[in-house]
Amino acid sequence: MPLSDTAIKNAKPLPEKAYKIPDEKGMYLLVNPNGSKYFRLKYRFEGKEKVLALGVYPDTSLKQAREKRENARKHLADGIDPNENKKAIKQSKAESAANSFEVIAREWYERNMTEKSESHRKRSLRLLDKDIFPYIGGKPIIDIKPPELLTVLRKIEDRMTFDTAHKAFSLCSQIFRYAVVTGRTERDITPDLRGSLMQVKSGHFAAVTEPKQAAELLRVIDGYSGSFIVKSALQLAPLVFVRPGELRQAEWEHIDLEAKEWRYLVTKTQTPHIVPLSAQSVAILQELKPLTGNGRYVFPSARTVNGSRPMSDMALLAALRRMGIGKDEMTVHGFRALARTVLDEVLGFRPDFIEHQLAHAVKDPNGRAYNRTAHLPERHKMMQAWADYLDGLKNGAQVLPFKRPA
Repeated sequence: MPLSDTAIKNAKPLPEKAYKIPDEKGMYLLVNPNGSKYFRLKYRFEGKEKVLALGVYPDTSLKQAREKRENARKHLADGIDPNENKKAIKQSKAESAANSFEVIAREWYERNMTEKSESHRKRSLRLLDKDIFPYIGGKPIIDIKPPELLTVLRKIEDRMTFDTAHKAFSLCSQIFRYAVVTGRTERDITPDLRGSLMQVKSGHFAAVTEPKQAAELLRVIDGYSGSFIVKSALQLAPLVFVRPGELRQAEWEHIDLEAKEWRYLVTKTQTPHIVPLSAQSVAILQELKPLTGNGRYVFPSARTVNGSRPMSDMALLAALRRMGIGKDEMTVHGFRALARTVLDEVLGFRPDFIEHQLAHAVKDPNGRAYNRTAHLPERHKMMQAWADYLDGLKNGAQVLPFKRPA
């Protein structure tokens, strides 16, 4: 009699050995002493008796096992060994998994992102994990077509995050090019999608390059109604014009409010640096110290009660977005370019003073690198003049034109 669902359910194991319950056409149920039940197919191929595993009950139903049996019998009729066919399919799936978009993307990430900043690496991986891998991560990269990738990118656009959609497009393009050079796909499909995404509208303050822009931005920052710590960081940023990451990771032990100096190691060049603090900078820090002075960082993360972690880069960017300012990180970083121009062309300070304050490599007339204390008194005067200039901008003072080359 053929097997039935009831017979399979009622089959009891024997303590001493496994036994078989036959079905039809070589298929049977193997009942083991531990109670496990396996569907098997006995067949002959090229004169040799073989057994094909059809699945484990109840994960594989009787109906599914019989369908697998019929497929195996068709292979036998075509001169194909079902076991060898099963191995080939398994190997093909393994190869497909090894060439999936996610596997290749993570390989590309490990090889090409090590030199990037930690914040950039985290943002890129978060974007892939959240918006790309769930949809095409498991698919062989060679099988991904332009319309399929466009659908994924437009899911990001639907959230009105057009800039993020373009960043995702750029990441995917780099991953596809890596797959091409490593022999996993034939071509980069992303050029087919150029012009398909919404254009990013640049914010009013994407790059602060003119005094009038700076004045408007400074007034917007002063009116920020969110976290006092975030507001203090935004107010200090233009006064010290350091790199955004160095500002976020400022530590109280490196700041001497009496000497009006901030001394730290520049992360980009691993060289000591001194930032003279204007009266305005000192006032911001003095007001902030009762709130964060017991911790390590001047601007701690809101998620770390003890202040053991610095504020994330997203905290400043999110604050700028809430105020209607463009998403580009150059909004904070852009004050460096403005300071370089104004200090030289408007306030008349020596270019080597300015470059030294920007923590750029500067050499003396003999070709030797200046030490960090070079021209420190003059730089103190320069930083105070810069702070006073910014105050004048905020208060509506007449803006002096830049000196333009003849």
